[in-house]
Amino acid sequence: MNPYITFLFISNLALGTIITATSYHWFLAWVGLEMNTLSIIPILAKHHHPRATEASTKYFITQATASSIILFSSVFNAWHTGMWDIMQLSAHPAPTMLTLALAMKLGLAPFHFWLPEVMQGTDTTTALIVATSQKLPPMTLLFLTSNQLTTSTLLLLAMISTLIGGWSGLNQTQLRKIMAFSSIGHMGWMAAISTISKKLLLFTLMVYLVMTTSLFLTMINSTTKTTKDLGMLWTTSPTLSTLTTITLMTLGGLPPLSGFLPKWLILQELTTNHLILTATILAMSSLLSLMFYMRLTFTTTLTISPNTTNSTMKWRLKPTKLISPSPIIISTFFLIPITPLIFY
Repeated sequence: MNPYITFLFISNLALGTIITATSYHWFLAWVGLEMNTLSIIPILAKHHHPRATEASTKYFITQATASSIILFSSVFNAWHTGMWDIMQLSAHPAPTMLTLALAMKLGLAPFHFWLPEVMQGTDTTTALIVATSQKLPPMTLLFLTSNQLTTSTLLLLAMISTLIGGWSGLNQTQLRKIMAFSSIGHMGWMAAISTISKKLLLFTLMVYLVMTTSLFLTMINSTTKTTKDLGMLWTTSPTLSTLTTITLMTLGGLPPLSGFLPKWLILQELTTNHLILTATILAMSSLLSLMFYMRLTFTTTLTISPNTTNSTMKWRLKPTKLISPSPIIISTFFLIPITPLIFY
């Protein structure tokens, strides 16, 4: 793709996110979502391959459906209340419809089926955009309208998402699909806390973005796509292999790494608000996610020479030096000392 055209689409992605994040009128928020969706479609389909075309088609259908539901709920609310303000969502079916539409845009279960297929059908750089920056516009709407949304529906979606995100990731060998189910699980944690603490929602989103970006940059830098490739990461860079191990454990939420902090604070808030069953299900389902993260850690560090392996050595392959992931990886496990400054 022409670099100027790519720059135009990336700029429109950022502009759509900014319009949605700064608007207080439902129509402008919908315009920002549509700009965001229409800008990512050519980026998804830039590789002229049937998988890329299939991924872009699935993404377009899902996002267009969710955007139409958002527009319908806002029109329904304005019809009954006479207000287009995002913060005033009081007509009865509108909050439930908006909750389901945002769940579809974020990839919350049971509306998650598009996310693993889309991320698997594109290259790793585009999968990074889908897993990180594309979560920001719907997460902004969730942040603004969380006081009006249906709490029971959000908690149910959160529990299902964390269970499916952990359970489905156990059977995967493709790293992009594993990251898709990881995203589903983390979105479940954010949906669970969205109606209780907005500060904690932003903190969890920030930690998720840093952790996911660091692992994706490692995959881009070392041209890693499967667990077999991850086992040969040490032939490319032993230092990067060690840092990747820590990043995987951070994503799993092992203490005292940074990924443990949002889960700990969310469980504390849920138990304070007497949501014991929800906190228990979230904590138990995080063990499923931790299982496949530790399996990836085992593959990365404990299958190195002189152990026997059936994988192809990668030392002859030139890594793509796109962006050095080391600073971002280091920030994933040094966020602990500054957590009080960020959260409180």
